[in-house]
This record gives sequence, structure tokens and C-alpha cells, in this order.
Amino acid sequence: MGAGKTVVGALVAQRSQSVFHDLDMMIEDHAGMAISDIFATGSESVFRTIESELLPKALEPGAVVALGGGTTMDDKNWDLIRGRAETVYLEASFDTLWSRISEGGTRPLAQGRSRAQLAGLLDARRSRYAEADHTVDANRALVAVATEVLSLWSG
Repeated sequence: MGAGKTVVGALVAQRSQSVFHDLDMMIEDHAGMAISDIFATGSESVFRTIESELLPKALEPGAVVALGGGTTMDDKNWDLIRGRAETVYLEASFDTLWSRISEGGTRPLAQGRSRAQLAGLLDARRSRYAEADHTVDANRALVAVATEVLSLWSG
């Protein structure tokens, strides 16, 4: 949350004239409701089931894909991602992430959680993120992050 996956992904896709898939947006389109509503009326497990069902479509060859922060935590999802995509971890300090997510929005996993709880969530996920093919510093302007990601992707 807050690393800039959607913005960076959209910029990379635009600059490379590639298809862009935001998995969270695909889930909302499929479910006909916002992710926050899926969490409220269903549960995180309902959301994760839809996420896993749509992941293969998102990983279309040649597409730039923004995945949700929890997508990679499922081992089957991670195996699929690693088999079909070049992966980039947008690494940012917790302070950077906190400043971005606390600006508002409707991030279901952030709702009702303290700063310490969200830091714990990031810590629990960080080792998986570190398995990505590339790590890019996302503590800076997202335009600069996109430029670096594009150079990795097209290089």
C-alpha cells in the first residue's frame, strides 16, 4: 500500500505503449463493487479468491501489471507470477508509505489498523517482496520510479 504500483505501472505502460492491468481494478470490475465493499460484504478471503481467479488474465504477455500488495503472499500466485513475469519490488520506507496512505482513500487493509499494525503487515510481507527480480527505490517521485522501471523492463 502506498508504494505507487498503480501510478508507476500506468506510466510504464503508457511510455512503452503496452497494455496495463491493475489487478485491483480488474477485481472491482468483476465483482461490480469497490474492494472496500467486497471486504465489508464478503471478507478478505472472498477478495483473495477473486484475485487468484483473475491473476492469470492480468499476466497477459507483454502487459504491465500492478498487483495488490497481498497478491504475492499466496504461494500459488507467486509461482504463477514468477513463471510469467519479470517482477519489480517498489521498495519504500514505512514512513513514505504511511505518508501516502494516510492522505485518505479507502484501503480496506488499512481501515481500523494502527500505524504499528500496518508496519507489522509490511514486515510480514517484505521477505516475499525481496524475492522479486528487481528492487527499485520508491521513496522518490513516482515519475522517476517509472523511468527506472521502464529501463529495467526494456533493457
